Amino acid sequence: MLRYALALGALLLPTSGLFAAEKAVEARNGLVVCVSPPAADAGLELLKQGGNAVDSAVATAFAMAVTYPAAGNIGGGGFMVVHPPQGAPVVFEYRETAPAAATKDMYAKDSERLGHKVVGVPGTVRGMELAHKKFGKLAWKDVVMPAVKLAEEGFLLDAKLASSLNSFVGGSSGFPEARRVFGKNGGEADWEAGDRFVQKDLGAALRQIAEKGPDAFYTGDLADKLVAEMKAGGGLITKADLAAYRAMERKPIHGTFRGYDVYAPPPPSSGGVCLIEMLNILENFDLKKQGRWSADTLHLMVEAMRRAYCDRARFLGDPAFTKIPEYLTTKEYARKLAQQIDREKATKSEALAKELKLAPEGDSTTHFSVIDKDGMAVANTYTLEHSYGSRVVVKGAGFILNNEMVDFNWRPGVTDRTGGIGTPANQIAPGKRMLSSQTPTIVAKDGKVLLVTGSPGSRTIINTSLCVVLNVIEFGMDIQSAVDAPRLHHQWFPDEARFEGWAEHRDTVEKLRAMGHTMTGVRQGAAQSIWVDPKTGIFHGAADKRIIGKAAGY
Repeated sequence: MLRYALALGALLLPTSGLFAAEKAVEARNGLVVCVSPPAADAGLELLKQGGNAVDSAVATAFAMAVTYPAAGNIGGGGFMVVHPPQGAPVVFEYRETAPAAATKDMYAKDSERLGHKVVGVPGTVRGMELAHKKFGKLAWKDVVMPAVKLAEEGFLLDAKLASSLNSFVGGSSGFPEARRVFGKNGGEADWEAGDRFVQKDLGAALRQIAEKGPDAFYTGDLADKLVAEMKAGGGLITKADLAAYRAMERKPIHGTFRGYDVYAPPPPSSGGVCLIEMLNILENFDLKKQGRWSADTLHLMVEAMRRAYCDRARFLGDPAFTKIPEYLTTKEYARKLAQQIDREKATKSEALAKELKLAPEGDSTTHFSVIDKDGMAVANTYTLEHSYGSRVVVKGAGFILNNEMVDFNWRPGVTDRTGGIGTPANQIAPGKRMLSSQTPTIVAKDGKVLLVTGSPGSRTIINTSLCVVLNVIEFGMDIQSAVDAPRLHHQWFPDEARFEGWAEHRDTVEKLRAMGHTMTGVRQGAAQSIWVDPKTGIFHGAADKRIIGKAAGY
């Protein structure tokens, strides 16, 4: 069997057939697909109460802070793409920022990725506020209270969440508040499926946010608790950092593929730029004619990924600090890159960026999708960075803080073959937003939503979204098959292609090796997705069972 991993990271993959799931859930009036069944139910209930997709998304996000604490959060950040029934799509960007006391070289000789010093200024609560102010129909309190109820009254654990909590608590010996809040009897016993998990401190914190508004988190009592936690552990965030935080409304990255419109977040996410760049490259080839699982198709996908991720390392960062070339998402640039691909053999990654000096050799995020009866769709991806973030729980408030500072380029000038990046675009600066790979994606045709998708998985996120989009648009798969199908990943460095489909496609893997590709096999992502039948208008929700998930509709 495939073993379940707490960190949502890479798993050894003996077979991808394990991901076969039930049929997609069909609905006409509303649909929520996310990794946490109780949160999916909370989001669906808001739709039934007359809320729209944004109301439901905000309720789902807050509920997941209770029911999926490895990645659901109020102490992290992310990106939300909204496609309204009429009008232009919008991105709400609520990525974390570096505290004012942060410096470019602060981690240059450090390897500690947990604890107070790696916490960025959280953005989730302001992000939810901004989206709700723009599009929400129901009162703010109404969309937050389902999470309050889940925290105060508790919910029943399934086997996977019980195991995840036990692993987290067992590995948190240096974090007593995490053990107290998330351990059964303070960590003295193991959680089991069917146990009721109650979080009184988090419930009280969420109640303040519901009743007093988001300012409770950024300038009120919760801000005081967060800053006290920072002082106790040597963290950098101050009350001024919290008060200064702003979520941003941004124009999405927009591209086309085979006549379909594709929308994804702009920088400081690298997701939209890389996704559109890869689709533009692949549009120059007849992948469908070659076959979905042919070596030729997978070779071209790897080469597109390799080039987009090289550009990611070269150019992408917070646009307030970094000038990002506009040509990266143009068809003309993609044609140039496509012409450089050798159809017979793999390109060496180091050959793509000879100007970058290479050093000598030496999950956890979550995504959910929502659509309402009027066709408004939301794709939301948010994160604490690592599974359970920094492992720092704010004393008396019950929520986990992110460790997003690790997403900056820690060692300026050091780019290596293992995947470490040291280029200037994503180096640390006070108030700067660290580069992200989050890629909540909406595909539309003639102004109507067709596909809503996205995934966790660190740098694999972008390629998971690419695989789902290609499976639906290029290869005509139904949405559950598109989600269940084996995934492919290459990120420039390390120079290796990761492929889930070893069991079914051994001959293809051997052909790719013969072409010069280094091949490995790991589990990748969790793409909770929605497809809308353009003929009937029926919504089809596909939960991705690589972790767990539920499609809840009516």
